[in-house]
Formats: sequence, C-alpha cells, structure tokens
Amino acid sequence: MAGFDGKIAFVTGGGTGIGFACAQAIADRGGTVMIAGRREDVLRASVARLAPTARWVRCDVTEDASVERAVAETVERFGALHVAVNAAGTGAAGTVLNTRSGDFAGVLETNLVGTFRCVRAEAKAMRAAGGGSIVNVSSIAAVLTHRWMTAYCVAKAGVNMLTRCAADDLGEHGIRVNAVMPSLVPTELASFLSENAAARDEYLRLMPISRLGTPEDVAAVATFLLSDDAGWITGQCIGVDGGHTIRKGPDLVSIFRGLLPEET
Repeated sequence: MAGFDGKIAFVTGGGTGIGFACAQAIADRGGTVMIAGRREDVLRASVARLAPTARWVRCDVTEDASVERAVAETVERFGALHVAVNAAGTGAAGTVLNTRSGDFAGVLETNLVGTFRCVRAEAKAMRAAGGGSIVNVSSIAAVLTHRWMTAYCVAKAGVNMLTRCAADDLGEHGIRVNAVMPSLVPTELASFLSENAAARDEYLRLMPISRLGTPEDVAAVATFLLSDDAGWITGQCIGVDGGHTIRKGPDLVSIFRGLLPEET
C-alpha cells in the first residue's frame, strides 16, 4: 500500500478512537499529522503516542472560526495540507416523538454541519496545495434505520450525501472525498452500546462476521482511501461493518426505553 511520505494530514476527533487510529496509521506510513479536538489534555496525551513530528490543535467543529483557524494553523506549521479525516462527532438517542427540535438540530450541527465546515476548510487548503484526499467517518446508521436513534441516522445520512456532493464539486481541483461507515466499534463515544451486553449481542446477531470492529479495522480502509492507491476512487461510502449493512439496523429500543422521555 502506498505510504504518506511528504504528506501532511489533519484529523478531527484525532485524540481518541477511530480518529486516533487513522492518525496513527498515517504516521506509521510516513505522514505528518495534526490531530484536532476540543480536549487539550486528551490531545497532548495522544500526540505523545504518535510520531515525533505530530502536533495537536484545539478545534470545535460547531464553530466556523475554530475549524478555519485549526486548518490554517496546520498549513502554517507544516506548509500544506494533503489528506484529512473527519472523525469528530457525537452520539444521540431519541424518536420522532420524544426528541426536542433543539436537540435534533444540535446533533446535525455537530455531525453534519460540523463535517461540512471541515470539508470546506480542508478543500480550500488542498486546492492551494494542488489536490488532496478527504475521508469522512459516517456510520451504518446512514443507510440502515436504527430505532430510537433518529437524529443520528439523519445526520449520518447527510454525511453520506455531503461526501458524494463534495466529491462531485471538488474533483476538478484534484480533491477526492470518500466516507467509511463503521458498525459498532468499542470507542469512548460508543461505549454505552459496546459495553451493554444486550446492545452488543443485537449488533453481533446482525453481522455475518460476528465480532465488534476495532478502530484499526476502520483506519485500514480510511487510509487506503486517502492513499494514492485509491487515486481513481471518489464519492464512495464504504461499509466497514462485518457485513452488517447487508442485513438490517439494530433494534435498541429495549436499551433506550427507560432512559428517554415518554413519547407524547
């Protein structure tokens, strides 16, 4: 597989989970990485585990100025931007009837609009560098309904269409945009589900390859898509899910019912 020698990477959500695994894979193959997130202590600890050239920058994907500043700092520090992974996001549970409009909008603000902010800022920097490659971290929830996870599913479906539209818009600038769609991966964000026996068993029941994924499973596909080996691939949303997406989404109502307001 092609390496990342001489390539500069920007990774949101890079302090933990899938984002960190992507940053590690890029660094291991010769790339220089800027990891971005909201928690300085987490970022500092994660940079210490990466290559000596790795750096961190604070970035809140719900703020235009924060995203633009983080990408600008990456270019100022390293001279260019060639590849990016957008892994920052949040989880959510709720139905059409018990989710408040503000909460619904908040999930979209982070998971969808936040990804848009990042893609836009990254694409401007990549255009100046002569091209590049972006991978968005979506979810199987983009294409399979998850009962009582409405806002999350809608946001991730939007990430998939954003990926396709961005690929169409940016191809003329030599910028490729793809997405990965994990099923359940034990990360800090997904721990509520991965550590719940009933939820975990429901996911495993629906996977032909019946095991939980790892951040490294997802990073392997993401870094392939970022690499020159995938130079003729753009606008694709690829399941990294043990085959989950050839079946159906999980039914998590029994896990969420006692934790959420009654439907009114």
